[in-house]
Amino acid sequence: MTLATDFLIIGSGISGLSFALKAARLGRVTLVTKKNKVDTATNLAQGGIAAVLSEDDSFDLHIKDTLQAGAGLCDEEIVRLVVETGPERVNELIDLGVSFTHDEKDASRLDLGREGGHSARRIAHAHDLTGREIERGLLAQVEENSNIMVLEDHLAIDLLIASKAGVPTANSHSDRCLGAYILDRRDNSIIPYLAKITVLCSGGAGKVYLYTTNPDIATGDGIAMAYRAGAKVANLEFVQFHPTCLYHPRAKNFLISEAVRGEGGRLIDKNGNAFMKKYDDRGDLATRDAVARAIDTEMKASGDDNVFLDISHRPADFVKNRFPNIYKTCLLYGIDITQDPIPVVPAAHYMCGGVLTDKMGRSSLENLFAFGEAACTGLHGGNRLASNSLLEAVVFAHQAFSQCEKDWEELSKKPFDQISGWFAGQAERIEECVLISHNWDQIRRLMWNYVGIVRSEKRLKLVRKRMEPILEEVSQHFRDYLLTPDLIELRNLALVAELIVKSAMTRKESRGLHYIVDYPERDDINWKKNTVLQKA
Repeated sequence: MTLATDFLIIGSGISGLSFALKAARLGRVTLVTKKNKVDTATNLAQGGIAAVLSEDDSFDLHIKDTLQAGAGLCDEEIVRLVVETGPERVNELIDLGVSFTHDEKDASRLDLGREGGHSARRIAHAHDLTGREIERGLLAQVEENSNIMVLEDHLAIDLLIASKAGVPTANSHSDRCLGAYILDRRDNSIIPYLAKITVLCSGGAGKVYLYTTNPDIATGDGIAMAYRAGAKVANLEFVQFHPTCLYHPRAKNFLISEAVRGEGGRLIDKNGNAFMKKYDDRGDLATRDAVARAIDTEMKASGDDNVFLDISHRPADFVKNRFPNIYKTCLLYGIDITQDPIPVVPAAHYMCGGVLTDKMGRSSLENLFAFGEAACTGLHGGNRLASNSLLEAVVFAHQAFSQCEKDWEELSKKPFDQISGWFAGQAERIEECVLISHNWDQIRRLMWNYVGIVRSEKRLKLVRKRMEPILEEVSQHFRDYLLTPDLIELRNLALVAELIVKSAMTRKESRGLHYIVDYPERDDINWKKNTVLQKA
């Protein structure tokens, strides 16, 4: 059986939902999400969405802050595009029913926060649950739209590519995406979904590391599928480690928002000594790469398992009102943040690299778009400025829709191609799930220990060698066994890990989030360029 849709969207975060609502004006939309539709990184985003929303701010300041954070690798045209169209996109979210927090003294104005790397208050937020509120507002609109079908518990396996399906393509320089093979988790059936336009909004790959702030779904699926299909991917060496993840044996991946530092939170050691000024003139408001490296250095020097983030000097009522979710969650673990410092450690948080796209969100494959954390648009460069990610997602969803709207008259007339169904061959049912869990654990530990915040050529060479037999074993599993969601995710995770290592070994300098002790200086003469990988 083969199914067809006008738009196939893989992922249900802010970028996928935003695009779905607009694409539904043109045709039928099928949105695939591998667990529940709310299981997204968007839903966990605490800080907010950055945009110029105050007379005390300016486009030039936001552009300057973004370029400075990006360590010389941002595409200035893209930065200007995102920043200058940002306020319109935020107002669009408000019109769709998203409720941002307003100023207590003036209800007509948004309460704007400030985070590390920002020179002005420009973070629109819903207290410390911004992502959840955006997801709620967008999902409410999607569920009311009869032109959008949301498939929960469906997992994309591979993209359908014209050359592999034996379908001719008019452009000899670019292959064409026809849709994707989709696994229904409920019965493990595999159905080819044909689409005029396929969109990757599948999020990042934080689960490639042992410690991460990401949800369990973040296994790099979109990046891996795009690379296997022949699309270009870029800048995968730039993995952002969030400096402040709650350190507690019973807490799983709970993020302490950067906004805590923006509201006066101070990083201290176990003796109460503030240390950030030793590493950066901006102190606690330095960008994430600088703060994460500083914490890493402090922990290695002291031998301590964590440092602390202290906001107890601010009024208790302010802290409770500004960070209600963080306050309540920490209290569950016996930490009253109005009185006690919060134990924190860095954790893998955001992929600045991804599927390489142009300013309209198009990948190097015809009819394949990518945006959100799965994409490398040129906005973030070597390091993402805090709260620019949600902004990037809505801006590029709009850009992609504009391109599709322009092309739709021609695209809509083209018939769907004929392709064959999924062929399992002699594959057998996997009986020992430990084969998957063991490989998964090995990869994540190797990546954490060898390809973390601070890297070295020796460790990169070692991890590449140690991962070779694991990668071959994963490949063999894929050939031998009937597919399961865990096996699909392991395959994607393994490939993304391999690509991160390859990218890190390629860049012979330290820039942004990529710090390698053998090349501690930034080299603008030879390395002020993207690291682009493409399968032969």
